[in-house]
Amino acid sequence: MRRWNGWGDDETHYPLPESASRFLHDSLGEGDRGPDATMEQVIRVIPDSRLWDNPRISTDPEIRLRHARGQSLPDWIALKSGHLKAFPDGVAFPASEQEIQEIFKFATDTGIKLIPYGGGTSVVGHINPVPGDQPILTVNMSRMNQLLNLDGISKLATFGAGIAGPEIEKELKKHGYTLGHFPQSFELSTLGGWIATRSSGQQSYYYGRIEDLFAGGHVESPIGPLDLPPHPASAAGPDLRQFILGSEGRTGIITQATVRIRPIPEREHFYGVFFRDWESGMEAVRKAAQEGCRLSMLRLSDPDETKTTLILSGRESLVEFADRGLNMLGYGTERCLLVFAVTGDDRQVSQARKHATSIFRSHRGFIALSMIGEMWRKSRFYSPYLRNTLWEAGYAIDTLETAVPWSVVADLHRGIKNTMLQAASSIDQRMIIFAHLSHIYQEGASIYVTFLFPRAPNPDDTLLNWRLLKETASQAIVDAGGTISHQHGVGVDHAPYLEAEKGPLGIETIKAVCRKFDPNGLLNPGKLLMES
Repeated sequence: MRRWNGWGDDETHYPLPESASRFLHDSLGEGDRGPDATMEQVIRVIPDSRLWDNPRISTDPEIRLRHARGQSLPDWIALKSGHLKAFPDGVAFPASEQEIQEIFKFATDTGIKLIPYGGGTSVVGHINPVPGDQPILTVNMSRMNQLLNLDGISKLATFGAGIAGPEIEKELKKHGYTLGHFPQSFELSTLGGWIATRSSGQQSYYYGRIEDLFAGGHVESPIGPLDLPPHPASAAGPDLRQFILGSEGRTGIITQATVRIRPIPEREHFYGVFFRDWESGMEAVRKAAQEGCRLSMLRLSDPDETKTTLILSGRESLVEFADRGLNMLGYGTERCLLVFAVTGDDRQVSQARKHATSIFRSHRGFIALSMIGEMWRKSRFYSPYLRNTLWEAGYAIDTLETAVPWSVVADLHRGIKNTMLQAASSIDQRMIIFAHLSHIYQEGASIYVTFLFPRAPNPDDTLLNWRLLKETASQAIVDAGGTISHQHGVGVDHAPYLEAEKGPLGIETIKAVCRKFDPNGLLNPGKLLMES
């Protein structure tokens, strides 16, 4: 069964090796291991539902609790401490567009607020109820999860938007196809959620981001339906898909999505490359992107991430290899690990690998054993379970990300880390911080930052410490002209910074679009836009 206050299936565990525990203790000291609130304790404080009986709405307390928060660190703190400020009053599980229309009519007649819900994996507060006087109904899309049509000639597939990543791939594999969209939340997140938050999969360098894959679909809004035909291209005015991509449930509920699919590739391999330092690695991946090297993924870890992730992995033989073998070759403490992937038929894979390794060697890259790349591939959807283990060990972990042009990448990478370390020092907070370039483009890259710090005995203090670190990093990103989100969306946490990117006129335009689709403000209040 899925964890109610953590990540993933409660039968799956990520053990922390003794060497990793020693590393964390030496780097961070002891974190608080105080017991978490039990589900029974939290259920006892859930207020009675403000909704009246409806056969299509569940007001069961456990179901309401399981839909109360997402996967951000503030969500974890709230769930594990039992300090939740709001709960949905009920959860609906529509199985058709007609049922969604009935939900809209119900909401319009009664003034309740609606929260569209996919996989519940948001890390910025997309699905959290906002405290207020009006009842809140969460609309869980999991029953609309079927493959509705597959056009093999056009290579288009239409799904119910509530389908999760593994089911998409399972259905397509039966016909010899793949979507190729693999965010780290792949195990639980849904197609509709990917579209509503502009998700980016780990191999988007080859398959494309979700906006590249989203060809069309159907949306139900409070004022009526919106059909988005999957035209190959169109010059007929603005592209209405842009009103839905990144809309975070403010313009309607996505019920169907038509996506571009590909035949399952003949071959796919992942490899590791070590560079002597961060600058060499950045230059290598930039050159690979700008020369059009046909890879499917480029992921470059900075020295701190290279060291920390190897230690936390528990692969002591790899740590020993890095510390002894690489040191002997001149790859010392500043070394960086690049994981890259090649995808395609035999000829494409061979040519891409040859091109890539030529570039990497020209920047003093050491092509490591393929075992390192394959180890990353096998654990890429398993690694989020480490969050559960770290919490139990007394440590909080969170991430943040942005994207900037190449001319800004090095300075902003350094700036985010330095400002966060200074902020931590100002409150006498020990912290580990590391980063990688997660998505590479010809004109720039995404910087993805992870930070760990000890839990405080008082969960409110843990939240305050997180907030200081998050706000410090967000301001550094905005000041450098970076996007406040490359792949996590806006939700609640990033809403204060959106105007810096969109400008006053842009914000007013987004608000006008939301008002047009949802004139009574029923949908997902407080998300994407700061409420006036």
